[in-house]
Amino acid sequence: MRDKINLTVMKKLIFILFLFTGTILFAQVKTNISLNGEWELAYGLKDKNSPNNPDELSNENWTVIPATVPGNVELDLLAAGVIENPEVGNNIFDLRKYEAYQWWYSREFKTPQFDDDERVEIVFDGLDCFGAIWINNTLVGETDNMLISHSFDITDLLNPNGNNTLFVRINPAVPEAQKHTIGVIGTRAYANVEQFYVRKAPHMYGWDIMPRLISAGLWRDVRLQIKKPNRFENVYWMTKSVDVAKRKASLLMQWQITSKTPTIDGLTMEISLDRDGKKIYEDSFPMYTFSGSQQIELDDVDFWWPRGYGDAVLYDATVKIVDANNNILDEKKQKVGVRTAELIYTDITTKENPGEFVFKINGEKIFVRGTNWVPLDALHSRDKTHLKDAIDMITDLNCNMIRCWGGNVYEDTDFFDLCDEKGIMVWQDFAFGCSEYPQGFDFTQQVRKEAISLVLKIREHPSLVVWCGNNENDQSIEWEFNKQIIDPGMDIISREVLPRVLWEYDPIRTYLPSSPFYSAEYIKNKKRPGTLPEVHLWGPRGYYKAPFYTNVNAHFVSEIGYHGCPNRTSLEKMFEPDYVYPWKENWEWNDQWQTKAVRSHRNTRGQTERNNLMLKQIDALFGERVTDLDQFIFASQAVQAEANKYFIELWRMDKFRKTGIIWWNLRDGWPIISDAIVDFYNSKKLAYYYIKQVQYNACVMIGDAKNGQHPVVAVNDTREEKTGTVTVKDADTGKVFFSGEFTIPVNGKTTIGEIPEARDKQAMWLIDYTIGDKKYTNHYLAGKAPFKLSDYQRWYKKLNINRREK
Repeated sequence: MRDKINLTVMKKLIFILFLFTGTILFAQVKTNISLNGEWELAYGLKDKNSPNNPDELSNENWTVIPATVPGNVELDLLAAGVIENPEVGNNIFDLRKYEAYQWWYSREFKTPQFDDDERVEIVFDGLDCFGAIWINNTLVGETDNMLISHSFDITDLLNPNGNNTLFVRINPAVPEAQKHTIGVIGTRAYANVEQFYVRKAPHMYGWDIMPRLISAGLWRDVRLQIKKPNRFENVYWMTKSVDVAKRKASLLMQWQITSKTPTIDGLTMEISLDRDGKKIYEDSFPMYTFSGSQQIELDDVDFWWPRGYGDAVLYDATVKIVDANNNILDEKKQKVGVRTAELIYTDITTKENPGEFVFKINGEKIFVRGTNWVPLDALHSRDKTHLKDAIDMITDLNCNMIRCWGGNVYEDTDFFDLCDEKGIMVWQDFAFGCSEYPQGFDFTQQVRKEAISLVLKIREHPSLVVWCGNNENDQSIEWEFNKQIIDPGMDIISREVLPRVLWEYDPIRTYLPSSPFYSAEYIKNKKRPGTLPEVHLWGPRGYYKAPFYTNVNAHFVSEIGYHGCPNRTSLEKMFEPDYVYPWKENWEWNDQWQTKAVRSHRNTRGQTERNNLMLKQIDALFGERVTDLDQFIFASQAVQAEANKYFIELWRMDKFRKTGIIWWNLRDGWPIISDAIVDFYNSKKLAYYYIKQVQYNACVMIGDAKNGQHPVVAVNDTREEKTGTVTVKDADTGKVFFSGEFTIPVNGKTTIGEIPEARDKQAMWLIDYTIGDKKYTNHYLAGKAPFKLSDYQRWYKKLNINRREK
């Protein structure tokens, strides 16, 4: 018998004490015990002599340093003074040798208190990646996927009298890839081929937006979980249908329990839905099966809506297992948003048959104003330190969708909680990007396990509105093969494994096989240009008003962006002092600027061109090359800001022929030079402020001239009619040359009037408008490029943008 307090007896004593005193001294036994905090980390080169178990490790003379969990080994090396800060200059390349190292985490922990009929599991919410776990010198399990949690029952291995030893060995990931034969299909740019068989975040092997940093570590929580004998395994609330006008909804609640009893006769299920202390639904019924469902009809419902279209209402849902003596055996609390969500799309779109690609929430078409969500940090144990600031910025920018890009990790539940609360829809890619992955049974079964884990974890969130199989896998085939000869529809992962998982575990959400999706009809039509309903617009990256951007037939763009140089204070953080100025002779970029371009290795070719994008784009708008660093920063940021503003306005003014734009991207996950509008240090570029001006729920914009006239357009992304007034004046003279009143229909747009084209004049037009009792500003850059940088800087001062960044 275990030498521990009998918790069942304790609970009874507390209940008796409560009856006599009316005071609760002990409310709930702790079921999760954190093992976060201080650990030890031993490390050495992985070779044939490396230790295979804790006993062998004790015989090695390996370096041991303090470690922090959650953490990454690089952060522990940095804290111990072993490495220089990898964020600075070329220091990232010093980490290359550690790709071949083996890592050993260790600590002791006390046996927790638990009842005889309870079980104890050790849970690793993020173990990167090829791990083996020992408790008291006994191997309890192994891991091979950093993207999902892993748990192991250790009840019978715990010492009854106190302390236990815990060792976690992590083998290097790169050698693991060498154990497999790599297929011909699959893009081999950068070092992506090394990640094909390894379920780590794809970006870790090097990407154009992230450095090569193939980390290792216990990057999320480590904890002990005490499992009750009678407990919920899962509870899933689904909205089957809604009637917004009548405020009615039909829900389905499905549940599954585990019970210690051979039958569950005598147990009762209790269900309730509350909001702000008001109960809108409650029911109880005898349980006669371990899994079941409950149909729920609701009246006077307040629905969950994305930003702009209504409040993101969340109900408090509670389900309980109650025994014959009215004891609560288990209880699960969740936030439930009542809403339906669907993505309606056609296989192709043509001028003759326009097709569709549009999101609907509660039957209402939603115009998407969103951003791509890339890694918050190359060292993912720090992700949570960035999360709130990132979501606050997305809320400030009034984005109503986040696209979780497929080169990343899967975000944790706190991310989805924030999106639920703030009315931000989530497009979730599975973690595959820019290549075709292995098709064999072993790998696809691993993918199935990963997908089930993810779906069960996040499907309850109303913010989650669509699943997508991958990022650009369909498209990537064209990067190395003739575009006509390879059919991405053969991919078993996106066409069979993932949709079958979703069909089984989350059938109410739309699934998109890839982004962009190359359907069978698109392939049949020989990939006819301009027929994809949803696109990524990168292309030549030239002038932002070029036909590549303006003559797009697609309904929806889910990637589009423009380079912008970070602020000087950020450059001074990411570069060594002698390298802050970008150029050597003949406009050749210095070595550290090439690293920040981003190159995954010192010998990587071609990344200089990503810095050259800034030169190219400045030349397109201002017709000059700027040698002063501060002037260069301003010019680069001005081009990025004007481009992103223009893209958003172009799509919003064509609502609902165009149905949404997800621009690239909010924030960098590392100190780099990129398309992000906020850098790694949370320093905002000018584009942040320009985008904010054109993402209000209702907005007034000026379009490019057609037939000699510039349309003045007002767009309304709400379910209420909007009225207002607008004036347009010249930035130089202050003269008002257009004014008007307008009414914008519900979820619609209107053309307020037209302004004659000034064919031979360059100017900035300042737009001041009022909707209700709120005042807003916008602007339009009139005339043909190139503009004089000095003119633009003069006009810019009239915008009165309050920036703190330098």
